Amino acid sequence: MPIVILLIGILVLLLLIIKFEIPAFIALVMVAIGIGIAQGMDLELVMKTVQKGIGSTLGYLALVLGFGAMLGEIIAQSGAARQIADRLIGAFSPKNMSWALVLTGFIIGIPLFYSVGFVMLIPLIFSLGRTTKQPLMYLAIPMCAALSVTHGFLPPHPAPTAISVIYEADLSLVFLYGLILAIPTVIIAGPLYSKTLKNIKAKMPEGLFKNIDNETGPKPGFGISLFTALTPVILMSIAAIVKLTFEEGTAFHTFISFIGDPVIALLLALLISIYTLGLSQGRKMKELASMISDSTKGIAMILLIIGAGGALKQILVDSGLSEYIISSLDGVNIHPLVLAWLVAAALRISLGSATVAALTAAGIVTPLLGSTDVSPELLVIATGAGSLTCSQVNDTGFWMFKEYFGLSIIDTFKSWTVMETIVSVIGLAGVLLFDIFI
Repeated sequence: MPIVILLIGILVLLLLIIKFEIPAFIALVMVAIGIGIAQGMDLELVMKTVQKGIGSTLGYLALVLGFGAMLGEIIAQSGAARQIADRLIGAFSPKNMSWALVLTGFIIGIPLFYSVGFVMLIPLIFSLGRTTKQPLMYLAIPMCAALSVTHGFLPPHPAPTAISVIYEADLSLVFLYGLILAIPTVIIAGPLYSKTLKNIKAKMPEGLFKNIDNETGPKPGFGISLFTALTPVILMSIAAIVKLTFEEGTAFHTFISFIGDPVIALLLALLISIYTLGLSQGRKMKELASMISDSTKGIAMILLIIGAGGALKQILVDSGLSEYIISSLDGVNIHPLVLAWLVAAALRISLGSATVAALTAAGIVTPLLGSTDVSPELLVIATGAGSLTCSQVNDTGFWMFKEYFGLSIIDTFKSWTVMETIVSVIGLAGVLLFDIFI
């Protein structure tokens, strides 16, 4: 009976979001409450569990996502992201432009949310298409593959950060493992796959040229722009390496772990960006404060959705449904990493939203952590990879790509959907390979 309740809950969630177009946050809370009641939980306990799930999930994430959004906004609005893109593009020859774009997308995609990085780099794609005479898909797919990998694999992006909390994974290690896996993934899904798409005819629709850079203000130099954008990457990577190679308890280990903690790393990077990309460029603190304030508006709904996902997870745990799932799967011979990927992939195909798919999948898979020794960090990446698979007509990213490049539905499937699925499958293969050694 508990499995039936869970399946009905997932079905209701799909209907609420897809059929009735209820916002994901409201749908997740409704389903969490419904599952709790159906499991026989006391009504007062249901609400306390929902509050507990939201609070325990957002307590840490609010800082990570908040600082990440603030840093990204300053990098974007100061012109630093465009400086990085222009310099990297200029360093490559026309025939190697796809490699320049995959590198650009990867660096810019780490501090910026997917949609911001996509919109920012679109004008660059069309400009390069005109000057190099290269097919637009040959240029666009590498950039989108890089942005997609950072979105699905790496903190401080919402899905990997949120499910790291749910799985109780070390964010620094998630970042390090994700960074290593990202390299072959973006190469195969980007420059290599894009070579098969040169015959797809894309064009720039009228009225879609949007650039969020501040074109009239002062621009920081390339070196300081790159250093500032990569500050959290450097700090988190160093911390992850130290955790793997140095003994715990030493002063050095403690200090590096502290400054490499995602919250501290992002806070330090934000403070550095205020000076290097703002005050030192002649901007006033009032202008920078306005940028920071504006950045938080974009993550409000993301935080609510993540909190609701935490509520659903907590309901599954406190209602006893989690233990039932463990006992039901006790004789099932399927690797936990594959299971996490499959659940996330199924929800992604059904729901469209990668973030909602990843959060819901993590809530379902979390009970397995008590009966397996698989790395929670690899579970994060496996779930994130699954949540990227087979993007199609119920995903806003699908339509954004289609409309910006003026593609037919079929050509969007051939380019965008296949690229996303390649990223997803290679991500799964990568974590399974990692699991042999970790």
